[in-house]
Amino acid sequence: MSVEAKTFKYVSYLWDDAKAAALEGDEVALLIYRSNLLGADLRLTNYGGGNTSCKVMANDPLTNEQKEILYVKGSGGDLGTLKKEGLAALYVDRLRSLKAIYRGIEQEDEMVELFNHCIYDLNSKAPSIDTPLHAFLPFKHIDHLHPDAAIAVAAAKDGKKITAELFGGSIGWVPWQRPGFDLGLQLKQCLDENPGIRGIMLGSHGLFTWGDTAYESYLNTLEVIEKCAEYIEAHIGKNGPVFGGEKVTALSKEERLKKAAALAPVLRGFCSSYVKMVGHFTDDEKVLEFINSNDLDRLAPMGTSCPDHFLRTKISPLVLNLAPDAALDDVTAIREKIAPLFEDYRKMYADYYNACKHPDSPAMRDPNPVIIIYPGVGLFAFSKDKQTARVAAEFYTNAINVMRGAEAISAYTSLPRQEAFNIEYWLLEEAKLQRMPKPRPLSGRIALITGSGGGIGKAIAKKFAAEGACVIINDINAERVEVTRNEFQKQFGKDTAAAVMLDVTSSDSVKAAMDAAVLAFGGVDIIVNNAGISISKSITDHSIEEWDRLYDILVKGQFIVSKQGVAVMRKQEMGGDIINIVSKNAVVSGPNNAGYGSAKAAQAHLSRLLAAELGADKIRVNSVNPDAVIADSNIWAGGWAEGRAKAYGITVEELPAYYAKRTLMNEMILPEDIANACFVFVSGLLNKSTGNVLNVDGGVAAAFLR
Repeated sequence: MSVEAKTFKYVSYLWDDAKAAALEGDEVALLIYRSNLLGADLRLTNYGGGNTSCKVMANDPLTNEQKEILYVKGSGGDLGTLKKEGLAALYVDRLRSLKAIYRGIEQEDEMVELFNHCIYDLNSKAPSIDTPLHAFLPFKHIDHLHPDAAIAVAAAKDGKKITAELFGGSIGWVPWQRPGFDLGLQLKQCLDENPGIRGIMLGSHGLFTWGDTAYESYLNTLEVIEKCAEYIEAHIGKNGPVFGGEKVTALSKEERLKKAAALAPVLRGFCSSYVKMVGHFTDDEKVLEFINSNDLDRLAPMGTSCPDHFLRTKISPLVLNLAPDAALDDVTAIREKIAPLFEDYRKMYADYYNACKHPDSPAMRDPNPVIIIYPGVGLFAFSKDKQTARVAAEFYTNAINVMRGAEAISAYTSLPRQEAFNIEYWLLEEAKLQRMPKPRPLSGRIALITGSGGGIGKAIAKKFAAEGACVIINDINAERVEVTRNEFQKQFGKDTAAAVMLDVTSSDSVKAAMDAAVLAFGGVDIIVNNAGISISKSITDHSIEEWDRLYDILVKGQFIVSKQGVAVMRKQEMGGDIINIVSKNAVVSGPNNAGYGSAKAAQAHLSRLLAAELGADKIRVNSVNPDAVIADSNIWAGGWAEGRAKAYGITVEELPAYYAKRTLMNEMILPEDIANACFVFVSGLLNKSTGNVLNVDGGVAAAFLR
């Protein structure tokens, strides 16, 4: 069938003939192109899920003979972003020769180390556990995906029968088995017993499809998944309403977000009893259809079927027993209501671990839930970082799609508890976890730095993001917010920063920014009060309006942001940090500085007052006193530079050198210097320090604290 004549309703056909033609003759490049297209459609596979391969002939550098080489997605890669360096390249004949020394399924894990003896390209990615699944099949191009529609068939009670009837015997069936060497042998056996089939369905797991070319494999994959999806959609509603119909009516969008913002910090606190977690919230229509249904209580405890789903989402979700319209203002009452649910979940998880563990199983991991369901409101996911939490929510959404489809055509079946445990606590998975890089100092922490659209604020946000934190970019200037957001996305990826407009003098604006932070990441751990302006005038030239503006932004702004930040931190019960960017002018007296200097002094004392008040909450309050940070700073706008130059009897152009010369170290101060000072306070090395002031001014003797 020609490309033009083929239309798809349930999958995305993305193949571009011109782009593919430019890659003609390079099968590996076509494999990468095909993989990226498949990975771009979350209905086909999630982030990090699935694997693809091709087999090509290449020269053996040792024998100078032509050898068949398998290029397959390596361990830990992602199809949507796959590049050549993410592929493992192995000799096909060596991989297949491992069958002669295979000792059986009880010892199949030992085969993984032997994959290294089959590597062709020594610079390629480490081979994954799925390598033999591609090696034993003879096809040039192979796709192994976890499409919602195909898994719905694979996870249905009558999945094998449905597969045979739907595809007329052209798709084989291999019952559930953990991925590994033995599953590769079973795929080959299935093909040998069913010559001419176009693919194989893996019970509860996923789909294998193939072709002689990259395009044929791509088209075959889409056609098989489309047929599964068509079959499911034709059965939706035939056996009654989806998921048994609606039990709970969803709140309006506005109310859902309001409830989620109020509750997320409380949930994050419970989920962070072992390690600090970052959150993600979704109220996607597919999610709401499931969590508001009559079948939620039956299906949710069953857990997921596909191993990729399960590893991200845990054994089962936690369902909250809160009414959608429950009042959430009384944090103590809500915490008392939720606490028993978490205790029960942790006990369930410990019982599951103890019932299923093997003598050599790794120690029990964090027993807190990853997925939390609030009927009528939405779904929360909590994990070690934003990307992992977001992906967990996406995987659970896929699992919902699977349950929806399986229930429509038959009945949904999940992995038995023991099989699930064997995947979750697989020694190979544990080894992969142990190889992961050590968390960065601010991993799992969320920071809101006011005025982070530029200057000192942006430098602090960049430093924190580089050290692992999630940050909320904000500014009163919309253009600066947008430019900085794009900059962060390019430098750190889409999961590191959220962006909002923020006017620190408006309580409503600050509340909206805090809610945005909570909805984006689950809470707030670090507040940096950095937003500010500078006005340098003599007392007689200084207007009352200018005085009020200084105090509104510097003092009142610090108060409002701190007040609302503390409210979120107290909900979390995880402590936190407030850092106030003050100034050497809070200490040093000078001409033409009555408004700015006295406002900075007020900021400094407010810092000391809050440190005294918040110590019992484990919320540390510290200050950084910069001086003369000129680069990319808003404070030099509006006449400040001219005012200071006039006060010192010099020109504006002479200011940088003047400021450097008056320091003991003869150094100019940069935004990055202030960022480093802020990091010192939140890095974990000063967790028992509060009420401190750190001067970053190159050494101004008059500003020494005494």
